[in-house]
Amino acid sequence: MGGPAARGRFITLEGGEGVGKSTQARALAEALRARGHDVIETREPGGSPGAEAIRKLLLEGADDRWSARSEALLFAAARADHVERTIRPALERGAWVVCDRFLDSSLAYQGGAGGIGPNAIRRLHAIGSDGLLPDRTLLLTLPEVETMERLARRDAAGADRIGGKDAAFHRAVADAFARIAEAEPQRVRRVDALGTPGEVTRRLLAAIADLDR
Repeated sequence: MGGPAARGRFITLEGGEGVGKSTQARALAEALRARGHDVIETREPGGSPGAEAIRKLLLEGADDRWSARSEALLFAAARADHVERTIRPALERGAWVVCDRFLDSSLAYQGGAGGIGPNAIRRLHAIGSDGLLPDRTLLLTLPEVETMERLARRDAAGADRIGGKDAAFHRAVADAFARIAEAEPQRVRRVDALGTPGEVTRRLLAAIADLDR
């Protein structure tokens, strides 16, 4: 009889609005499947039935529907269900999990731009998700001028209530992500999001090459 399956890998994609996380999460998952891995694609908020229900509460409605504290609690509740029902079971059976946003988004948006601070966010994560961290976080980055242009195009198409916040908020988010990357260089790798989608996907694969052995 064979031994227990090796634990899978947990990869998250992070970054501000408009950097292409969703597109690249799908492309990365497909590239990993082509290498023979069992891959689960998921997202936050969402990724489980309970978390998807909370997603609607978080992303719909007026900009001021929730305070930063309320958002942090809702995100933590959604993440707890997501981790328990989707992420941990997949990792335990040996699958790779590719997730569009995770804890670092809460640290950047509610903890940083929202002013709550990282310690409060981490305490909520310790309670709700037992402190689970990704094996690798891929932080997609763009120059500010490119980010603002993409946000303007997204606003014209109709952004959700968080993506539609003002430029100062999004600058604060970018600053918070930069601080996270600086503090945790082993886990968080910055990846240039400029270029063709294929070029960016190749950079992502290079940033996790040490995990795919």
